[in-house]
Amino acid sequence: MPMQRSAVNPWTWSVELGYNQGEIVTGHTRTLYCAGQTAMSDDGKPQHAGDMAAQLALSLDNLEAVLGEADMSLTNLVRLNVYTTDVDQLFAHYGVLAARLGAAGVAPTTTMLGVTRLAIPTLMVELEGTAVA
Repeated sequence: MPMQRSAVNPWTWSVELGYNQGEIVTGHTRTLYCAGQTAMSDDGKPQHAGDMAAQLALSLDNLEAVLGEADMSLTNLVRLNVYTTDVDQLFAHYGVLAARLGAAGVAPTTTMLGVTRLAIPTLMVELEGTAVA
């Protein structure tokens, strides 16, 4: 049975921001829990210090790489946690994230948290996802 997703939105305002309040997923056979993905190069070096847009784009690339390795894509993403050291700056570049999710046709349940710092001090954003297939 193929995976089926049903949005749960008692209010519509979140859909306009690109996410659902909840999702019911049925028929899936695999669940992937992704570690937080940041703006790290293939050899584990932090990239784009001070550039939120570039860090967000690379974090998304890295999340997609993990999904791809599991034969999944952003279309399988049902949960996305976003951690940032600067919420205002992230919102200024949120279109980078929203555009990629929109292009994939998904609006995963999302939580955004402002944090004091991430594991590596020059990193500004981290994306943690759950995907089902």
